[in-house]
Amino acid sequence: MRPKKIPLRMCTGCGEMKPKKELVRVVKAPEKQDEAGNPLPPEISLDLTGKKPGRGAYLCRNPECLRAARKARRLERAFSCKISDEVYTQMEEEITRDGT
Repeated sequence: MRPKKIPLRMCTGCGEMKPKKELVRVVKAPEKQDEAGNPLPPEISLDLTGKKPGRGAYLCRNPECLRAARKARRLERAFSCKISDEVYTQMEEEITRDGT
């Protein structure tokens, strides 16, 4: 019998390949529109369950990896949009609260 394949993902901060369960997913939610039909700014958040819809990127559960990804703008490149400082600070708080 074949051993079960473990899915690997690359951390956008440090660039290491790790098992998917060891990483936390960052999600850009599908685009939404207001009542006038104008596009709303993208919603970017941490997906601790791994089940939110949208485009995903992965980070280690280490605040240093988030800082490295922020400095090199890797998440902005992965999602093709500008990410505000408030979103980064919120994600950093969630990662540290989640327990590293």
